[in-house]
Amino acid sequence: MSRIDRRFAKLKSEGRTGLIPFVTAGDPSPQHAVPLMHALVDAGADVIELGVPFSDPMADGPVIQHASERAIAKGVGLGDVLGWVAQFRQRDADTPIVLMGYLNPIEIHGYQRFATEAVQAGVDGVLVVDCPLEESAVLEPLRQAGLQQILLAAPTTAPLRMVQLCGSAQGFLYYVSFAGITGAARLSTSDIATRVADIRSKSKAPVAVGFGVRDAQSAKAIAGFADAVVIGSALVERLAGAEGVDDVTARAKDFLAPIRAALDAH
Repeated sequence: MSRIDRRFAKLKSEGRTGLIPFVTAGDPSPQHAVPLMHALVDAGADVIELGVPFSDPMADGPVIQHASERAIAKGVGLGDVLGWVAQFRQRDADTPIVLMGYLNPIEIHGYQRFATEAVQAGVDGVLVVDCPLEESAVLEPLRQAGLQQILLAAPTTAPLRMVQLCGSAQGFLYYVSFAGITGAARLSTSDIATRVADIRSKSKAPVAVGFGVRDAQSAKAIAGFADAVVIGSALVERLAGAEGVDDVTARAKDFLAPIRAALDAH
């Protein structure tokens, strides 16, 4: 059983909703990437979604786009990200790490090479935005190495395709709460609840809801029907401009603590 599977099994046994924070690797500062990851866990993260900086994103809104631009300007690449995961694993052998990004950096790195190095570093899963289920054969070396491919579903996903996604889901299925980019300030929980209930009836994998989750109130609203909530843009925005390890880790903890408390209270 993978770290992701173990973590969701533990959450289910405890009757808790998972918290999955997203941060862009290397932002706000490459030298504090690993302390930031540990701070997220200390604040209650169950899974960490680590964004691989990329110059031409298609799903990320302005906040995460700018974070990627800042990280790239500081020279952050895929090799750095894998190195930080390996350093993180020296202290934390349990918290699942999912790399979120795009196909181009993996293809340039080499599929087999990336698969081998990612597993050795301690990565558990990959969410490749621009590699849909229909094209996922290119990621077979990653799955063969033991990395779980996290698939995306959306309000616009057709019924037949949803069945296919649910049947192929590994780790957890990421449900995009609305048709749009990350960071948008709209969230219709009634519509999401209906859609997630339908997905859960078809999928053996847990369902995590992201896009539009910005604070404790919106996270708590989703906790009633999802297995986990993903929160990214609001956290990345809070971290922007932080200076020094104490500032970076304090901002992360101060942001996540009320969200963790709201999920647990629910």
